[in-house]
Amino acid sequence: MTRAPLIDAFLARSGWDTAVRHPLAGDASARRYIRLIAQDGAQAMLMDAPPETGEDTAPFVRVARHLARAGFSAPAILDWDEPAGLILMEDLGDGLVSAICAEDQGHEPMIYAATARMLAALHLEPVPEWADRYDPPRMAEMLGPFHEYAVPMNRGGISDMERAMEDTLRAHALADPVLILRDFHAENLLWLPERDGHARIGLLDFQDALAGDPTYDLASLFQDARRDVSAEASRAATEAFCDATGHSHDAVVAGVAVQGAQRNLRILGIFARLTRAGKPKYAPLVPRVEHHLAACLAHPACTDLRRALARAAPGYLAVHA
Repeated sequence: MTRAPLIDAFLARSGWDTAVRHPLAGDASARRYIRLIAQDGAQAMLMDAPPETGEDTAPFVRVARHLARAGFSAPAILDWDEPAGLILMEDLGDGLVSAICAEDQGHEPMIYAATARMLAALHLEPVPEWADRYDPPRMAEMLGPFHEYAVPMNRGGISDMERAMEDTLRAHALADPVLILRDFHAENLLWLPERDGHARIGLLDFQDALAGDPTYDLASLFQDARRDVSAEASRAATEAFCDATGHSHDAVVAGVAVQGAQRNLRILGIFARLTRAGKPKYAPLVPRVEHHLAACLAHPACTDLRRALARAAPGYLAVHA
């Protein structure tokens, strides 16, 4: 069934039916985005997330409103039709951090440090009641895609890996849980220099937000599957985060390694699943993620996890680490 009539009716009620529509590139989900440009030059963004594909717009709206109320630059929600899976929102522009840093890498340390300070400010906010816990047991369980699609293991190996992952996460938890945005990387962040303070960082794709360790989003930011982040930018961001929070440098670096190990193992499994499902565009990203994983596992905080992986998948580290 075509969604055109639903979209037309939604835009008509919102007063955007005469706007020119410019579809944007999609991602791994069934969502798509359409930039709307009105006759007077005003712009807005339409998210089309068909419910019949399993998409649910409620989490995006809930997190966006929470972030906006706290003073962060999530897109303002202009209109929403939950049953139809349609959101009309503020258009934050084209200033993706990934594009800005690709054009001039000299901007990268400054922008990444500003992003880390924004995270530190976000972590001062109370965790909303609706945010589910991304705690060590759940994070260990979420390694499922890795041993199901990337590196098949027997039941004993899976149990060993999950136990080591959970113990490592517990041992190196930085602080009490905070709101984590999870898919937190340069293609989901915008640089908005015309705004002030933490609002200079525009936020996208945060609908999977949970309550987790403060270093999780730092790991996501530094260990980007889609681009290489300079050591200078990572250092600048780490220093900015430590200065803003008072956490020790060593504890933050260890936390990033541990959270990054879990995240990269899961990403490798997801990419393997997507490749099998006929979405090969993620396969070229695998070597970079494997490099990130190897760097995480080389940190002393991940020694037990590294040993568990070596037992569960003999030879894997020799090839990929």
